[in-house]
This record gives sequence, C-alpha cells and structure tokens, in this order.
Amino acid sequence: MNIKLDRPIVFFDLETTGIQIATDRIVEISILKVFPNGNKESWTRLVNPEIEIPKEASDIHGITNERVVTEPKFSELAAKVSTMIEGCDLAGFNSNRFDIPLLAEEMLRAEVNFDMHDRKAIDVQVIFHKKEQRNLGAGYEFYCGKNLENAHSAEADTMATYEILEAQIAKYEDLENDVDFLSEFSSHQKRADFAGFILLGPDDEKVFSFGKYKGRKVTDVFRENPGYHNWIQNADFPLYTKKVLTSIKESMTAKKQISTLDDLKNKFNKKV
Repeated sequence: MNIKLDRPIVFFDLETTGIQIATDRIVEISILKVFPNGNKESWTRLVNPEIEIPKEASDIHGITNERVVTEPKFSELAAKVSTMIEGCDLAGFNSNRFDIPLLAEEMLRAEVNFDMHDRKAIDVQVIFHKKEQRNLGAGYEFYCGKNLENAHSAEADTMATYEILEAQIAKYEDLENDVDFLSEFSSHQKRADFAGFILLGPDDEKVFSFGKYKGRKVTDVFRENPGYHNWIQNADFPLYTKKVLTSIKESMTAKKQISTLDDLKNKFNKKV
C-alpha cells in the first residue's frame, strides 16, 4: 500500500560518532525522498565528522576514521540536505528522539537554518513499539518477511524503514493512511524542542522540564530571571533548544515594545 501524501516526505537515517545530540556528529547520511505521485529520489553520503569516531561506534556501523578522512564535512553538505528536505515532512526510525534532533544540530552548526515549523514528523519506531515492541531488524522481518542485510548501514536502514511504514499502514486498520495522523500517533509527549528540555503544556505554553525551574512556564521564568536565558545560551545545551528559547525571548521583547508603544499612544491621546 502506497502512503497517501499531499507533499513529499523524506525518510532518512544517520550513522554517527555516538548518541549525544549536542556533541556527536554524523558520519553517514541517507535520504529517501518520496513524492505524492510515488516517485522516489535517494541520496547517501559518508561524512567527515571532524572528530574521532570511537571504536564502539565503528563496531556498530562499520565506518572508521580512515573511511571518512577524505569525505566532505557536513558543513559542505548542509545546503544540499536543506534543499532536499525543503517543503517535506520527515520520517525515520527513532527519528523523533535522535535523528531529527542531531540533524538539526548539524544544520545549525553549519549555519543553515533548520526548523520543524509546518512539518510533520513520523517515527516508525514509535508505531512499531506501540504495536509490536520490537527493534528494526525484527520489525523488517515481521512486517516485510525479509532479513535486514547490512543493518546499521544508513541506506539499508532507511529503505527498511520506508518499507516497514508501508507495511504497517496495510496491516493495521486503525492506522490512517494520513501524514497528520501518523505524525500524531508516533509522537511522545509534546515538546517545543527536540531534546525535551522544553515541553508543551495543556495550552501549548512552553514549560521547562529540568532544573530549578522544572514545570515553570518559560515566559514566567524569563520575566523573573532575565539572566537565565543568557546562562542557557552559554551552557552545553543543544543548538535547537537555544534557538527555541531565543525565539521565545525575542517574542516577549517584541510584545513588550508593542505594549510600551500602546501605553505612550494612550497617554498622548489623553493629553490631547
């Protein structure tokens, strides 16, 4: 069964130097872009992470420092990646918690804007775990009746993820063949950032999920302690988290300026 699409969706997978969103780097990226008419475009590239690839990581995905030393840095590929995913929804396996956040970090580090505004994200792993509680290899065998060759190869994992989602839609009658539904179904607790440092409350108010201000609205904290924003910007938080908080801070400043102007206008009108 083909996925019903109103616009292209990009399935992608990253192989990395580790699992720390803020500090680890991409060593391989694979993208499968699926268009509403069923056409597909794929692209896979090794990446020089500019840091050492730990042996533990190489043992998993088979990519060593020697293999990537002459490959392009992500900063040289960021513009192409941005073009490929422009106007697209995103999908992957454990992508909401790992691949999308880490991609965002790499894009922002390369000074190429990345935003999830007006995008949907489908995490095939979440659908799988809600339905069957297995991993990618078991999922590929369960849904597609195939063994996953070259597991932890970005390209093989990307293709398997795409096939699994199609099979999931065909298997479960309660899974609507609709990107909005699949995005909502594959989401965990609503987050304003990828790493989960800022959550969305009942009224979509941004709330801190950590530290001394855990459970407090970001806007309330910034009013009470204006220096907290600067502290976060200089601390070891993900770039996307910092971007979200800066956007909130700028919005507060803009609203305050508008309020000040309105007050001045009212005072002037009263005098006149």
